Amino acid sequence: MNNIILFGGTFDPIHHGHLHLACAAAEQLNAVQTLFLPAGEPYHKTTPRTPAEHRLAMATLAVESYPDFAVSDCDIVRSGATYTYDTVQIFKQLYPSAQLYWLLGSDSLLQLHTWHKWRDLVRHTRFAVAMRAGSSLAHTPRELQSWLGAAVQNGEVVLLNTSPPDISSTQIRHTLATGGDVSAWLPETVGEYIRQHRLYI
Repeated sequence: MNNIILFGGTFDPIHHGHLHLACAAAEQLNAVQTLFLPAGEPYHKTTPRTPAEHRLAMATLAVESYPDFAVSDCDIVRSGATYTYDTVQIFKQLYPSAQLYWLLGSDSLLQLHTWHKWRDLVRHTRFAVAMRAGSSLAHTPRELQSWLGAAVQNGEVVLLNTSPPDISSTQIRHTLATGGDVSAWLPETVGEYIRQHRLYI
């Protein structure tokens, strides 16, 4: 069975940290494809400040040199709030014989019980989890404890052998707004796109 990684996020903007995490997950899971899914109207975040077409374009530029990476606009073209459960259903129909992995950080995993239809979601995808520095699963919310313990044991939750680099989109936006240099944090093509379209200033 082929493994496919789904990586959702606002990607506002996409940066080397996202790419590093996706590469590490793809290698560890031996994934045949990693799909970046820029958010439309995320359920758990405020509406992204940058229009979706720009975030989609930047993500597309960022992955163009990675043959096994691609970008999908499925969460952007859907109207209203987008839920991970619905997104996973779309890709289960597109790739019925594949094993899907939802890529996320450990902080998000520990909030999984607040997600829309989370008990149904965990039956339809596995989870690839990047443990953030200083984080642990020792303080798992009560609602997740019985599921998570078994899921780690049986491979439904895979803990990645990497941590997300200390780069954040918020930090990049702030640095750009104050005239700072972010070239070390972004693919060159993304940096050029930001300059051309005068984003984050």
